[in-house]
Amino acid sequence: MLFPTAEFGIFFLLVFGIAWALVDHLTLRKVFLLGVSYVFYGWWDWRFLALLFASSAINYGVGLMLTASPEATRRRRIVIGAVAANLAILAFFKYFGFFTEQLGEMLAVVGFERDAMLLEIILPIGISFFTFQGISYVLDVSRGDIPPVRSPVDLFLYISFFPQLVAGPIVRAASFLPQLAARPRLTLETVAFGVLLIVVGLFKKVVVASYLATEIVDDVFAVPDAYSSIDLFFAAHAFIVQIYCDFSGYSDIAIGVAALLGYRFAKNFDRPLAAASLQALWQRWHISLTSWLRDYLYKPLRGSRANAAVMNRNVLIVMTVAGFWHGAAWTFIIWGLLQGLLLIGERALKSEFRQQSAAADALAIPSADRPWPLWLAEKIAAVPLLGWFVTINMFALTAVFFRAPDLETVWTYYASLLSLSGGVELFTPWVAALIAGSVAAQFLPARTLEFTAPVLSRLRPVALGGMLGGAILLVEAASPAGVAPFIYFQF
Repeated sequence: MLFPTAEFGIFFLLVFGIAWALVDHLTLRKVFLLGVSYVFYGWWDWRFLALLFASSAINYGVGLMLTASPEATRRRRIVIGAVAANLAILAFFKYFGFFTEQLGEMLAVVGFERDAMLLEIILPIGISFFTFQGISYVLDVSRGDIPPVRSPVDLFLYISFFPQLVAGPIVRAASFLPQLAARPRLTLETVAFGVLLIVVGLFKKVVVASYLATEIVDDVFAVPDAYSSIDLFFAAHAFIVQIYCDFSGYSDIAIGVAALLGYRFAKNFDRPLAAASLQALWQRWHISLTSWLRDYLYKPLRGSRANAAVMNRNVLIVMTVAGFWHGAAWTFIIWGLLQGLLLIGERALKSEFRQQSAAADALAIPSADRPWPLWLAEKIAAVPLLGWFVTINMFALTAVFFRAPDLETVWTYYASLLSLSGGVELFTPWVAALIAGSVAAQFLPARTLEFTAPVLSRLRPVALGGMLGGAILLVEAASPAGVAPFIYFQF
């Protein structure tokens, strides 16, 4: 069941009406939302409902076991076992084929070639997201950050709540569980905020992302050596805009749907394509994942409380894991590794240039007489637009690894790009306008939607409904035929 479809619209209208009819019966309301969440998930493949139930049951049981186990060593073993169980489920469904393929190739290298184990495993939708939510719950309980959940309904609903179930954002128990204990409220401002987010999310997905995919990205990445260097260069930039609009569009819809049901999710994207450094970009991109990796992987590895070598190692580990989390392929692993190396290089350059600039200032060397690398670095620091230009181009050109189906396509893509062949076929004015408009919108104030919602809420309910309904119809009219699945469903 896809968000931008009539069937989801009917589903949500029914859920919305019944959920608010049960607002004075919290337990019954939560049972109802849990049930419809399972209906929503089972719409794709009912066979995986048992997997979702098992994952929730494991983490619920672990929380109770931690309560009954005050002894530190036993608690540590319980946590290790729980994390291992969660990761084993994820590894089997998502990475089994990749690991068996790599094992077969390694055996062939040493002369022990044999038929690989053939086991076709269907990837359950959203498994990466609900697995990480379960792990975060267990770790937060073990650290004492939150108390264990006594009600199985609360914990099961936390893991399976349908707005964020299949493609995030990764919601933290500490922010969501307290909301289940309180009576939700629905105001005109909440309605305006929720529907506004849904409209914006729909526009990002069904208009911008869909057109960029069909007009340039899919064709270029399918046969990169058939297109000019100009088309290849801008296809990479079109892709990062496409995936941003696709995924942030889903997040916007999920946050808006949750808000209409009385629950608040944290922002998952914060204008990342306007960032003037790669570090800032990653702090604003898929915030629920990057903050998860920071809190549950980077910090336990001693994070930034170590020397430069350890910090660099940790950045490489975290970003490589981030790449592998996205998919079981070498393209994703290399993409994550590249992001880590670029982050390390960016930090090292900033540190070096700060030291050289301080030394030049101490010696009173005029700006025009300083070595050109230092002069250029100072200009980039003084003019954020230059930093943004460097950042967005690095991000786009390395994203080839993320989008390409295999390494052979990656090498073909870069070779064709570097051939500097002329001509333009797919980089049309329409594509250029979509890319430029989407990036320009990133420079709007951070809380534009939050400021807009109260203004809209001052309208009469009929006028507000008509305006927002008309906006949805306009988005539908402007979109191409058909609805492609959200890109992050595969992760």
